[in-house]
Amino acid sequence: MKPDVPAHARPADADMRRGVRPVICYPVEGLPAVDLAPLLAARAGWERVAEVLVPPRDARCFAVPAGHFFRISSVGGPQVGDLNLWAAGDLRERFYSGKTRALHGTHLSAGDRMWSSFPYLRPMAVITEDTLDWYGFDDFGGAVHDVIGTRCDPYTHALLSDGGQYHHCCHSNLTRALADWTGLSLHEAEGHVHDVLNVFMCTGFTRDTGQYFMKASPVRPGDFIEFFAEIDLLGGLSACPGGDCSAEHSSDVSLCHPLLVEVFRPLAPPAGWLAPRVSGYDRSHGR
Repeated sequence: MKPDVPAHARPADADMRRGVRPVICYPVEGLPAVDLAPLLAARAGWERVAEVLVPPRDARCFAVPAGHFFRISSVGGPQVGDLNLWAAGDLRERFYSGKTRALHGTHLSAGDRMWSSFPYLRPMAVITEDTLDWYGFDDFGGAVHDVIGTRCDPYTHALLSDGGQYHHCCHSNLTRALADWTGLSLHEAEGHVHDVLNVFMCTGFTRDTGQYFMKASPVRPGDFIEFFAEIDLLGGLSACPGGDCSAEHSSDVSLCHPLLVEVFRPLAPPAGWLAPRVSGYDRSHGR
């Protein structure tokens, strides 16, 4: 923990230094704007072509072809989920939560994209609808659907519980699900599991210590977050063992519920939509 009293005295110009106005690191005005209208219009007459029910404290994988939609819904009771995305057929291209956070902020909602890892750096999916967009940021600085948490995992659990072994953390859930889908060994699959979009999770940073916090998710049965797949996707979703994350995660005590994934095929691609290309950087790195 940080000490209550700093070890070093404030310099004479401390107030001036602290008062410098911040600058946005990555202004997004240069990105192609997301026009939700043709995406939402393309849902008219769509056909549900697949659905997967993710059991509590477990994970499942699912496929979403480019140009299709997928929706994650709360069923049964409040529940958060940890979402991984890979390019179908190439697990090296995967969701890059850190760059997505740098571009769009700590929490995502409708109109935000999910970006892939280097050297690809292209949109994998765009969020088309979020029934929890009403929540915004609360008085504690909390909001829903974060890209700041990494995923609950058995390594941190062992670290903080004096070697305790717990196998239904989202990291392990996603590892098993990816191994089952691809035929990879658990050790091979684990290397492809990555930082997540924490679907329905309500989180933030404490203002006094800057620590990552969670609180009871506002999600209720019937709420959903919906995505449009920009490329062929393989998804992995874990129904977190923390349930609504009101108390703890990595737990067999918390009340947990399933999550529903549905995949929809539109009658025609959204007007004007073109599949994104990979990054145009030449990868010469100055040599």
